Amino acid sequence: MNTPIELVVLDMAGTTITDDGIVEQAFQRAAERTGIAERMPWDEAIDYVRVTMGQSKIDVFTHLGGGDVAAAERATAAFEGAYAEIVAEQGVEEIPGAAATITALRDAGLKVVLTTGFAPVTRDALIDALGWHDLVDLALSPVDAGRGRPAPDLVLTAALRMQVSAMSAVAVAGDTASDVATGRNAGAGFVAGVLSGAHERDALASADAVLNSVVELPDALTARDLLRCAAAV
Repeated sequence: MNTPIELVVLDMAGTTITDDGIVEQAFQRAAERTGIAERMPWDEAIDYVRVTMGQSKIDVFTHLGGGDVAAAERATAAFEGAYAEIVAEQGVEEIPGAAATITALRDAGLKVVLTTGFAPVTRDALIDALGWHDLVDLALSPVDAGRGRPAPDLVLTAALRMQVSAMSAVAVAGDTASDVATGRNAGAGFVAGVLSGAHERDALASADAVLNSVVELPDALTARDLLRCAAAV
């Protein structure tokens, strides 16, 4: 018998919140302001940013800076500042139907936690902009958990904070290979990739299901007898 899901852990940018290239724009501004990517060709640097979408930004910048942690910290601060600037300039929108889907999951008795590779200041700015503070049970950044993706810490911390009965009662969904890996590494009972963000189907192939967007998650859980109450959106 399948273990019913008690907790859904959802990524933010690209999964529940539209990205539209904001991460890459913020990276470019941070690189210009700090020179963090000057040791490698620009195309190589931006490709690394794309491949590591979803991971902790300090980890990404540490790699780009050749292991210089101080430089990575400056670049991360510049990135977070640039991201906030772009959000203020362009606004931010949910993935169509994301809020309704989260509401449906919670109405079905599940806890919902948002996770991100962003620092808390950026995470909270996005949640503020969308008015989502009362929509979810918790939002976590790597600093809240220990390590960023693909380590299991964010999912494990969410499970501990929400007091789930077992990791098999946790579902994870995200738009990057790192999201899928962190769910797998945490031993989540169901891991979904979504095609609304950074990575395409091939990169998400190790997920239990690849969905067009988070809106399909309730039906995916119901089809597998993991959601006892149908959560129609």
